[in-house]
Amino acid sequence: MLSPQIDTHGEMLNFLAQTRGHFIGGQWVSGGDVQPINVVNPATGLTIATIESGGAVEIDLAVNAARESFDSGVWSKMAPVERARILFSLADLIEEHAEQIAHLEALDIGVSRAMMHEIGVKLAADQLRYYAGWITKIGGQTINNSRPHASGREFLTYTVKEPIGVVGQIIPWNFPFGMSIGKIAPALAAGCSLVLKPAEEAPLSVSYLAGLIAKTDLPDGVFNLVNGVGRKAGAALARHMDVDKISFTGSTAVGKDILSAAGGNLKKVTLELGGKSPVVILPDADLSEAIPAAARAIFFLNGQNCMAGSRLLVHADIHDAVVKGLVDIAKAMSIGSDLDNAYDIGPLISKRQMTRVLAYIDTGLGEGAELATGGKRVSGLAGYFVQPTIFTNCTPNMRIVREEIFGPVLTVQKFETEDLDEIAGMANDTVFGLSASVWTGNLSKGHLLAGKIKSGQVGINVHAAIDPATPFGGYKQSGWGREFGREGLEPYLETKAVTAYL
Repeated sequence: MLSPQIDTHGEMLNFLAQTRGHFIGGQWVSGGDVQPINVVNPATGLTIATIESGGAVEIDLAVNAARESFDSGVWSKMAPVERARILFSLADLIEEHAEQIAHLEALDIGVSRAMMHEIGVKLAADQLRYYAGWITKIGGQTINNSRPHASGREFLTYTVKEPIGVVGQIIPWNFPFGMSIGKIAPALAAGCSLVLKPAEEAPLSVSYLAGLIAKTDLPDGVFNLVNGVGRKAGAALARHMDVDKISFTGSTAVGKDILSAAGGNLKKVTLELGGKSPVVILPDADLSEAIPAAARAIFFLNGQNCMAGSRLLVHADIHDAVVKGLVDIAKAMSIGSDLDNAYDIGPLISKRQMTRVLAYIDTGLGEGAELATGGKRVSGLAGYFVQPTIFTNCTPNMRIVREEIFGPVLTVQKFETEDLDEIAGMANDTVFGLSASVWTGNLSKGHLLAGKIKSGQVGINVHAAIDPATPFGGYKQSGWGREFGREGLEPYLETKAVTAYL
């Protein structure tokens, strides 16, 4: 049954009515498990589309297509200016089809179309253009060799940057369109061919992206898409012996499985994993900015993002004022999803995820945390909505403080010290290290504390500032490597050193 929320626009109706297959070697391919996967609108719980569920066979076909295109040099050896032109043209197509992309993403994950326009579509196009600009600037260097040959002849040594080869990319369900472009853009800029496996919970916008890519001059086989569940298609891609690199975004637990699977041929691995990001508010912070920012940090995308500021560390002198401000914001938040209205809180991605988040809330209550607001499923709505939830009186050993919940649940810890080493110790008391922010009126203190926090990204009076040029990735169990920026391009390149007698 199709959701009554579906737009009557003909193109979208036709798109949703078709069972989505796989895009391999420049063509749409059917195949996989007998039973297709139902794609559910999390705002209603109703099926809006179906996709075919591929496995090892489809992955093998896609990897073979990618390998053929890479080895032929049809993309990797193409003139850099021409490769850049194709990426620029894809960015233009994305902007031209912004309405359709935003509509599909809104249906698929429950965000508003307005959010998708501003963050999903715009950021994706910007990212493609950023990496398109890098294509003509990839190069090695000449090295002054300090060890001349015994014969007196000198060496000439230089390095060459070469694409790593065939890349497997696996993306999560929380922001699929932006996540896919974040991986595709640097891989294509480097000259790689790739196989992309979207999350089965939210594959629609990525399938639409494949259709846009087909309209560009990208050679067949350079981009391939296989739909399917992680334990079949994702696992087959991670262990495939003809894949040279895996780039994965998702949970830390699955990231460890990816590492094990990748060991067969020692393929290179980039992992962007979980987080339990601290938001530290010092007593001299401007609370008119810090309080709303702390609310955004945890409730953006309903807490379903790896950068979510889910651990609030606040000084005792301002604790009560901060908590009151956050509770007031949480209670005033609008909850729902009708595509057009920019609701503050939308649905969680699935019934399974909602059940998981509610179980964590019960755990927090059982551990002795105090529920300041929220804590329940939203009544009167058919979808998977959970109230914005704030726990106070939290202690470091609580599961809700230590484990990634991936929902709209904030834990608050109070501290009395002003010693930056002690405050940093609280912020670092986690196995994760993806994002963090420090709120203070003293920039010197902010920089000093930022230097002590073990996290791949630290904001001073800002949380989770994302830009195509800014490297993003984690310390500790939040991942390996970086995405975005020049650092996001390097994992797709090999460095070859060439030395010759003069």
